[in-house]
Amino acid sequence: MTKGNALIGQSGGPTSVINSSLAGVIETAIKSSFIKDVFGMHFGIEGFMQEWLYDLGNQPRKIIEGLRYTPSSALGSSRHKVQEKDLPLILEVLKKFNIRYFFLIGGNDTMDTIHKVEEYCRIKNYELTGIGIPKTVDNDLFGTDHTPGFPSAARSNILNVMQGGILARDMQKVDKFVIYQTIGRDAGWLAAATALARNKEEDAPHLIYAPEFQFSRDKFLKDVDMCIKKNGWVSVVCGEGLKYADGTPVSSATTKDKFNNTEFGAMGGASVGLSLHRMIADEFGYRGEFQITESLIMSDFVRSSAVDLDEAFQCGVEAVKLAESGETGFMVCIRRTSNHPYSIEFGKVPLKEVAVSAKPMPLNFFNAEGNHVSPLFIDYMTPLAGELPEFISLEKIYAKHN
Repeated sequence: MTKGNALIGQSGGPTSVINSSLAGVIETAIKSSFIKDVFGMHFGIEGFMQEWLYDLGNQPRKIIEGLRYTPSSALGSSRHKVQEKDLPLILEVLKKFNIRYFFLIGGNDTMDTIHKVEEYCRIKNYELTGIGIPKTVDNDLFGTDHTPGFPSAARSNILNVMQGGILARDMQKVDKFVIYQTIGRDAGWLAAATALARNKEEDAPHLIYAPEFQFSRDKFLKDVDMCIKKNGWVSVVCGEGLKYADGTPVSSATTKDKFNNTEFGAMGGASVGLSLHRMIADEFGYRGEFQITESLIMSDFVRSSAVDLDEAFQCGVEAVKLAESGETGFMVCIRRTSNHPYSIEFGKVPLKEVAVSAKPMPLNFFNAEGNHVSPLFIDYMTPLAGELPEFISLEKIYAKHN
């Protein structure tokens, strides 16, 4: 093993636990006999190319410890798509700082970045160990049971829908429906997770629509009408990436990011939640509410999952262990070994299998109608979300006059 310095970066959207992964890497790397100094990219690969590096090994101990309980991305993030023209400069800076161990924490686009850099260095005969650490609230990385960041964002969604559902239930004589929109560009994991808010049949959410299914306006309005007739109101959860059969986004969003992903949160007016709201209001004349949290759930540390915090830290530890064993070109992955009791083990998956592509939810995690989840998904999600509050409702014991 070549001795040298380590580099750590964070890319893409923040999460409640990405800094816990960062702490895991730092704490393990500074103890390594192969790693001398530990540097951090300030603002991701963009900052690295400008030589903006934190000296993480010289940070006060209380700061490294505090990272485990601090949301968002402490190093500063980036969504820069690495081009072929960037690679010579990246290699030049790697050599300048004698970086031999390269760790990136992020989603599939991030894994694409580290894969390109690690592969380019190999071609140029520069010895570099590249390891990816999974992170994305969307939970759409291939090769891992779930991704750090998802359980906490899911828990935030669950609590939002649970509390918003009680509000909507009690206000049903004013507002007949409530729409809750969650992030989730290509996969419905975050929308589906809100099913755990529902303890009784009449509880929110009544309907869940995910990007895995083609959206039909007629079927949606039929589902809504049925729920209102049954319950007196309806709670609808939708993923931001809903599309019609022809591929058109329900939100009418057209802006693209650097990785050619549709920016559903961009340009202000493009919103699937508002689109669904208008459909119901126009069809039935009902008044209703919409709730759009956008990126707030991504770093909602106050409601983070204890399981998520621990696993995120351990993913950072495992990444350094992989590097120390001579492995390169892999992402750390989580393998679930049991639901009851919940248990996992850590493994590895080749970066090229994870890069760019998104993992949809298995269809057997949905009900036959495609508007809610199946018991299989509830089993999958329950241990990740952690203990949830129990709210009460009054029994329908009405007063009688004499």
